[in-house]
Amino acid sequence: MNHEGSNFITPTVNYEAPLEDMAFQLKTFGYEEVAALENFEDFDFETATATLSDAADILIEQWLPVNAIGDRVGVQYNPSDKSVTLPDGFKEAYDAYAESGYMAIGYPVEFDGEGAPHMLSLMIGEIQIATNKSLSMCPGLSHGLISALKGYGTDEQKKTWIPKLVTGEWAGTMCLTEPQAGTDLGLVYTTAEPKGDGSYSITGSKIWITFGEHDLTENIIHLVLARLPDAPPGIKGISTFIVPKYKLNGEKNGIICSGVDHKMGIHASPTCVMSMDDAEGYLIGTPHKGMRCMFVMMNEARLSVGLEGLSLSEASYQAALDFAKERRQGRSLNKERVERDQEADTILVHPDVRRQLLRIRSTTEAMRGLACYAAKHIDLSHYHPDEKQRQKSDDIVALLTPIIKSFFTDRGFLNTSDAMQICGGIGYTQEWPIEQYMRDVRIAPIYEGTNHVQALDLVGRKLLIGGGRLIRTFGAEYGGLLASVKGDERFDEFVKPAKHAFDTLTKLSMHLAMNGPKDPEMIAAVASEYLNVFGYASFAFSWVHQVKAAYALNNDYGATKIKMARFFFRHVFPEMDAHAAIVLNGKDAMMDFSADEF
Repeated sequence: MNHEGSNFITPTVNYEAPLEDMAFQLKTFGYEEVAALENFEDFDFETATATLSDAADILIEQWLPVNAIGDRVGVQYNPSDKSVTLPDGFKEAYDAYAESGYMAIGYPVEFDGEGAPHMLSLMIGEIQIATNKSLSMCPGLSHGLISALKGYGTDEQKKTWIPKLVTGEWAGTMCLTEPQAGTDLGLVYTTAEPKGDGSYSITGSKIWITFGEHDLTENIIHLVLARLPDAPPGIKGISTFIVPKYKLNGEKNGIICSGVDHKMGIHASPTCVMSMDDAEGYLIGTPHKGMRCMFVMMNEARLSVGLEGLSLSEASYQAALDFAKERRQGRSLNKERVERDQEADTILVHPDVRRQLLRIRSTTEAMRGLACYAAKHIDLSHYHPDEKQRQKSDDIVALLTPIIKSFFTDRGFLNTSDAMQICGGIGYTQEWPIEQYMRDVRIAPIYEGTNHVQALDLVGRKLLIGGGRLIRTFGAEYGGLLASVKGDERFDEFVKPAKHAFDTLTKLSMHLAMNGPKDPEMIAAVASEYLNVFGYASFAFSWVHQVKAAYALNNDYGATKIKMARFFFRHVFPEMDAHAAIVLNGKDAMMDFSADEF
């Protein structure tokens, strides 16, 4: 249909929140263990599923209809007053969701939140992204800022800034990057001069600032990296500051949007250049220790970005499946599937269409399971009464963060591509939603630390912590899962490849640990392939959990789950061995070129 007042076509999108699978995954990966904690006594499993359903209704009603409009219209920058206006309907959609209370669902009650477990808020986050990725990024950034303030703000700062961020009256940003300082934040030039009254004068410029300026909220609170006059060089001289658009007395602060970027996708998410000239800021945490605060926000963001791969995989799958069930082309190669009363069969009968659909669905459900597993450990790391369990869970989250950010987003892009292929030429047009999903998801492997940076973080830092403590902790979980189904012949076809994955991952981890100190360049050369191996092994871990729960169900839904796992292990999982072989091939074939040979 044509959108009123425009010349573009708005696709019909029949997205439905995958509530049945979300409920299955929550139960499979330990929601009831989390709900039993004292902090979450108001959110039992029945309450959680009802909450998911209600939030989904609001998001599908309010956010989904403006998604394509936002993509076609984009944001409008007004040079005269340096303001940014979002497309029609976006503020109304944002306000409706904020007023529902679901924007505050996962925040502590002490800051006017609803106090739900992260496991539940994560599933709601998936629906937010699937219905409107651009709009979802605004509350997503606020979530990271709130976590940073909780971890490093003073009691007065928490009281001042957090409550209105929680309710959505204010929004947050993360101002890290500068023209000369992207991945290497040690090159940040922005300065912070003490003013003598406890505040600081912040001067500098930041780029790639998501939702740096917009018209959704009455104030925007920026987390800014800057250097104090006595700062040592490099990242050891970075401090963190709160810089609001409007000061608490209502006066406009010295931070403005001096331009917006024009991007391949996420057109309704303003990506801003933010300029500060004597802007008033307030130190968060310890001077010169800002990287600690920043990483709290960054890690939150990386997990949220990983969720984007999952969310748009699901949305793309649904669109491609709708098409495959309706589009009639050719005849089935199996005479028993031929519909004699039709001129042609639906393309769902063709093996290659099924291959692509099942690749999408089996990896999407693997992602959802692993995301729930990580979310459970986020909850346990914060609220479990046993300190040892909190440390164990924190280790698991730290280890899986680069996997979720990188492997999920790479897979998300591959899955949207497969979905487009299923739809053929129509999938490449604006008459179908997949071309927008594909453009929107492509940024996910890039921002919040490129996927190669995630691989370097995994191999160069996470594997080395505590002499390998993190991977030993996850390995114990992996081994315990396989042991729990040992001897049950129903699981043999799943346990055998999962054990192979575990053994391969162990072998490669030892290989890197032994050879890395002698040749760091080799580590960098194979880090991304090692992360891919870890990703497939993690998906195998996710699917064995799901098969175990599916057999316990003993119903049609469980039977379909088992079939999906079988497809994954036979038709997707074998890709892991190719990545493992590349890891062992080392660096020589890529590093033996001289610069002038490129």
